[in-house]
Amino acid sequence: MSLLADAESLLSNMTRAEKAQVLQWVVKDLGDAFPDIESNPGICGGEPCIVRTRIPVWVLVQAKKLGTSESDLLKCYPSLRAEDLASAWAYYRVHHDDIEKQIKENEED
Repeated sequence: MSLLADAESLLSNMTRAEKAQVLQWVVKDLGDAFPDIESNPGICGGEPCIVRTRIPVWVLVQAKKLGTSESDLLKCYPSLRAEDLASAWAYYRVHHDDIEKQIKENEED
């Protein structure tokens, strides 16, 4: 039996509360997975950026904090998609301190 089949069998015998606990574990395990965000030492000094672009997450977060709407961000950065912004905001929630540090460092320059 495969792992997936084992998991399906186990899930079918669990209570809703047990399934919720398993789901929390899975979310926690995958919580750091952001397929639309990449950090590459050769791009933007390794700062997390939106894939396919060289737009750092901190730039988008700072623009939003300064009052730029998502609509305006999408107009200013034609390569961005709405789902890219959603990924940037999710990444920021998980990596808040790192992004705030990048904003501060780049404001000092």
